[in-house]
This record gives sequence, structure tokens and C-alpha cells, in this order.
Amino acid sequence: MNPAFPLAARGPRIDAMQYGNWSEKIFRQMRAGGVDAVHVTIAYHETFRETVANIEAWNLLFQRFGDLIFHGKWASDVALARQTGRTAIFFGFQNPSPIEDDIGLVEIVHTLGARFMQLTYNNQSLLATGCYEKEDPGLTRMGKQVVREMNRVGLVVDMSHSSDRSTLEAIEHSERPIAITHANPSFWHPALRNKSDEVLKALGQSGGMFGFSMYPHHLKDKSACTLQSFCDMVARTADLIGIDHLGLGSDLCQDQPDSVVDWMRVGRWTREIDYGEGSKAQPGFPDPPQWFRDNRDFANVESGLRAAGFGIAEVAAVMGGNWLRFFQTSFEPAKACEQATDHPTSLAL
Repeated sequence: MNPAFPLAARGPRIDAMQYGNWSEKIFRQMRAGGVDAVHVTIAYHETFRETVANIEAWNLLFQRFGDLIFHGKWASDVALARQTGRTAIFFGFQNPSPIEDDIGLVEIVHTLGARFMQLTYNNQSLLATGCYEKEDPGLTRMGKQVVREMNRVGLVVDMSHSSDRSTLEAIEHSERPIAITHANPSFWHPALRNKSDEVLKALGQSGGMFGFSMYPHHLKDKSACTLQSFCDMVARTADLIGIDHLGLGSDLCQDQPDSVVDWMRVGRWTREIDYGEGSKAQPGFPDPPQWFRDNRDFANVESGLRAAGFGIAEVAAVMGGNWLRFFQTSFEPAKACEQATDHPTSLAL
């Protein structure tokens, strides 16, 4: 595959989902891969106080590896990352558990630096329904209030692990475009986590963002998925909802022990292993596809998109330009966003 394009010759590279076993090795691979910004999971099932402890741990990483990474909070931090040769790390939750049952914590977690929150992680939550539930009653009363509060403070509504009706209601109820940060279309691979044409169309029509996942359980042919198949799927999705709404959310879970999968799927709600994706057990982390093993392989995706027929500007949009535009109108509190939809430096890329 071609090496990474020089910084001056390409747009931003933004990955809208990773959950690695964070280390200097991974941070250096981010830099080697020219990754300007990454949305990282800092909570799956944690309470508020446990989430604060995770933020404390990240603060130590920012101190120790300040030459490689820093805490990203605003769209302008993508430009800062490119100017300083670092990667901006944006915080997100894969579950609403950090706000517990207190709507006031929405503003608090945003103040602490969170920028994304899923309303569900596979199961029914206090806010909405997860994709593994058989019944989907949609957003709850609290869910509607929390979405309104998330809109107000600048916390992105993420429906990556949610069922269809809940996702469609979130799109309709949210005053700001929402995101599905890491999933794939169900027309390509019918995993429970992947999204229907109806959801994809509604997301695009509302101005939302869709991040394509490279996690094998979400891929056609799983670990054996080819780059051509993946990029052809991106092209078909662009035909369905438009190129402006597409980005990457790799769901890279690098160097994690298999025990972490149990925490992701089980949390504290059951003593039984919930493997999802039907009745077949899928223990541990699957092998990644050969064309995307870690952050150094983003250039492979760029090359694959070009081979699939995308133009230079279209590739730049999918690799990060679309996410940057979304960040510019999503992270600020509502009144501030109305007054200035971006920071002056955010476009200096």
C-alpha cells in the first residue's frame, strides 16, 4: 500500500471511535499514521465517579506523553494537532451510565471534556433501547429530556449501539444532527449492530454523521473482509445518503486482553456472558483485517477509496473533513454555536 500522504497534501485524518489498551506504542502509531484526532471511549458501564477516575488516568497520559497527544475539546483542536504534530483525544461514553439518573450531570461531563455519549449500549437504558433488545419502545421520557440537554451543552448524541426506533426518534427529537460513530450498513452485513437503510437515510437527511467500523464482527466476511469490499460498501452508502455524511469510526480495540470483552458486553447487569450477534459464542477479540491492523494503516483506506473511484476531495471528506465540519457545529454550547459556528483556526488545515 502507499505510504501516508504528506500533511500538506491531505486533509485531516479523524477516527470517530477507538478503545485501545493505551500506551506509548499506540500513541506513536497514531503519529506514524498521521491521525490528527481520535474519539476514545472512556466509559462503558462506569458510574460518574468511576468515569472521573478514568479522566484522571487520561490526564496522567496527557502529562506523560504530551509530545504525542493532548485532550481535544473543540473543533479548533484538530488544527492545533496538525500544527504541533500531535493527536487530539476526544472523550466519549458508550453508555449513559456516567450521568446515572441525574440530568444535571450532562453539563458536568461536558465541562470535564466529554463530547460524545451513546444513549444505549446494546441493552435498554434509562434513555433508549439497545440493538440487542427484542422490543424497541423508543426514547423514554428521560431520554427526550437528556437529548434536549445534550443539545444545549454540546454533547453529541451517539446511537451506534441503539435499535432502529430509538435511533429514528433520536434523529427526530434532537435539535442538532446526531452521530452513529461506529457501525456499518446492514445491507452489506446483517449484524445486529449495523444500520438499516431507513436509519441511514434519516441520518443523512437530518445532517448527521455515520462512521464506518473496521471491527471484524461488523464486517462482511469478518476478519477476511477485503479492502475492496469495504470501500465498495462505502461507495454504495455514499450513493444512498450522500458523501457529506460519511466518515470513519474504526472501533479499533488494540492490545486489549480478552477479559475486556466481558466488561464491554456484560458490565454489571448479568452474570452470564452476552456475546450478541445471535446465539453463537464469539469469545475474545477477533483478528483485525490485514489492511487495518492499527493506526498506521489509515493510508491503506485512503488508497482503497481512490481505487474504488472516489476523487481526492471525496477521500479527504471521508477520512476526516466531514467529521471536522460536524465537530465545528456540535461541541459548543448552543448559544455559543449560534454566534460562531467555528473557531478561526479550525479551518487553517
